Amino acid sequence: MDRLEAMSVLLAVVEEGSLSAASRRLRAPLATVSRKVAELEKHVRTQLLVRTSRRVQLTDAGRAYVEAARRILEQVEEAERDAAGERSAPRGELDVTAPSVFGRTHLLPIAVDFLKEQREIGVRLHLYDRQVNLIEERIDVAVRIGHLVDSDLRATKVGEVRRVACASPAYLARRGTPAAPDDLPAHDGVTFRGFKTSPEWRYRGDNPVWSAEPRTRLAVNSTEAAVAAAVAGLGVLRVISYQIEAELESGALVPILEEFAPAPLPVSLVYPEAVVRLRKVRAFLDWTVPRLRTRLQRPDGRTA
Repeated sequence: MDRLEAMSVLLAVVEEGSLSAASRRLRAPLATVSRKVAELEKHVRTQLLVRTSRRVQLTDAGRAYVEAARRILEQVEEAERDAAGERSAPRGELDVTAPSVFGRTHLLPIAVDFLKEQREIGVRLHLYDRQVNLIEERIDVAVRIGHLVDSDLRATKVGEVRRVACASPAYLARRGTPAAPDDLPAHDGVTFRGFKTSPEWRYRGDNPVWSAEPRTRLAVNSTEAAVAAAVAGLGVLRVISYQIEAELESGALVPILEEFAPAPLPVSLVYPEAVVRLRKVRAFLDWTVPRLRTRLQRPDGRTA
């Protein structure tokens, strides 16, 4: 059995959704396509596909195998081009994910300029306020905000962001400005929930970190909604610095309790070990890492 050929057939079946559609795409007999998938399953000693009358679905083992097979085939293709002396530009589709506001504010401008330079690469930018499983969702590079847990992923730190408590000038004029975290329970608050790196109401001082929070008047799972409510004067908000850059600059929101702020959160680019050898991924990292570091470093030397 030619394993690389069998991997290519399996990928065609998965991408087309059925054995018959893969047969048409590959211009190969249906029996040949079915046989090659069966031989591959026999070789790895596990079922990769669940076959139905209309479509096929991957098993858990199949999802992991298909992801590995896709990387292997890309690496083989690049190795063959290198061996043949084809120093062509990086090419292929690149899947990148980031938190919604961070992606729009910082990553999108960098990606646009990257695409202008790399004509043979396409980027699919997934903006989610949730932690994405890179292997299961076939993501090449992810922006992660917060302390990383141990994993098989590689990581490159590009900067830090601050956690900021703030409120509108109108709210502070009406209710007064908290002088210490212990003043917060007497205030109204807007709470943003639904994202693992959502800022906690935690503060630091001369003693170990402690928590204090205002009385929640509104809880939402959208950053934009939480910021809009705070700008409207509903209460005190706690978010990550990049989420309110424009509001802080315009004065629509005013930072409070800055001397009690906890340590900044690290910002990292993470990626599976297997993908970093792909030319398209190396090109994206080489382009993005220094530019993100520049964007996240404020002129006064503080973190963003």
